[in-house]
Amino acid sequence: MKVQILVVLLAFISLGSEAQSYIKTKAQAGDGIYVLLGRYNLERSECNYNHFCKLNSLKKNSYLIIGRTYSLPLQKYTFNGKSIRSTVGIKDWQTAKQIERYNDVMQTLGRKDSDFRRGKKELWVPYHIKKCPTNMDQFIPKNRSFPIFGKDYADVPLKDKKLAGAVYYLVAGHGGPDPGAMAKYNGKTISEDEYAYDITLRLARNLISHGAIVYLIIRDANDGIRNEMYLPCDMDERCWGNEVLPLGQKERLTQRSDVINKLYIQNRQRGIEYQRTIAIHVDSRSKSERIDLFFYHYPDNQISKMMATRLHKTMKDKYSIHRKSGEYHGTVTGRDLHMLREIKPTSVFIEVGNIQNKADQKRFLLASNRKALADWMTEGLLKDY
Repeated sequence: MKVQILVVLLAFISLGSEAQSYIKTKAQAGDGIYVLLGRYNLERSECNYNHFCKLNSLKKNSYLIIGRTYSLPLQKYTFNGKSIRSTVGIKDWQTAKQIERYNDVMQTLGRKDSDFRRGKKELWVPYHIKKCPTNMDQFIPKNRSFPIFGKDYADVPLKDKKLAGAVYYLVAGHGGPDPGAMAKYNGKTISEDEYAYDITLRLARNLISHGAIVYLIIRDANDGIRNEMYLPCDMDERCWGNEVLPLGQKERLTQRSDVINKLYIQNRQRGIEYQRTIAIHVDSRSKSERIDLFFYHYPDNQISKMMATRLHKTMKDKYSIHRKSGEYHGTVTGRDLHMLREIKPTSVFIEVGNIQNKADQKRFLLASNRKALADWMTEGLLKDY
């Protein structure tokens, strides 16, 4: 009898301890349940909604009271210093990565005051990620042949599943009636759109090889990945859906952002949370000015800044190895650009060099350099995911 009482008592203590481990917050004016969940980037799912109601002894469609403290479907653990999986008691690597990404985002947004890897090692685990996980493998493209990459690169074997459940919208700058920045190399005209497009194709292929879904928003049906130094300029690029690119710059940009936002909504409805836009351009400055890759993020978007910073760090690390001097002068800057401001998924805008500068030209004229840029960007995006 004493043993039974002890078991019941231990179970009660365990439940009480678990209840204390939930993050709590006060309701503000205008808060409904989904608004409150959204403030902590908790998925607007039935899974989270129902657990919130259970934690707070609420009926569905209950109103929240301003100033009252509510428990969120967000549990805290003490990170064991080894792994998220062993800390939380899960086996799936993708689920652990989701939890890691959530904590980094919460810290970046200022919701969480410290990194779970150090200090008090507080790890936040959203209820829906642990208890109602989405099977990310279902989003890996089954078809592994993509003619858009050209005959020699169309087949894309699946290397691993590191980017399963990630969606990327890749936008090569300019195209169609607008070749972008132009310059001369050995008497031949080179244009921004062709080289930005080739780098974008290589990046797309890399991401797909890791299991990602990739949308090439600007596409050329007959170019594919090219290994020549000189890429002749043409005007047959199309927007996703085989839409002709408008003449006006504002119309072209709006066309791209509208397409991306429509796809974003469709993918959110499928249950895909992680969606990113990468716009790749070649800058044009004075012939004497050599520049390194630099990255723009939207000024008010801390997640955009975090992604740009990770890409920048990857480039800096690579240049410290592959550049003789080891120096790298690329920057991360906030800018109010259409392709950062009007896009629903988090976006980063990349300039890969100065098309007018002879030294910079080699960075994208040589196919091996275009490949290296795409490979290094891939590494940075893998770290972001």
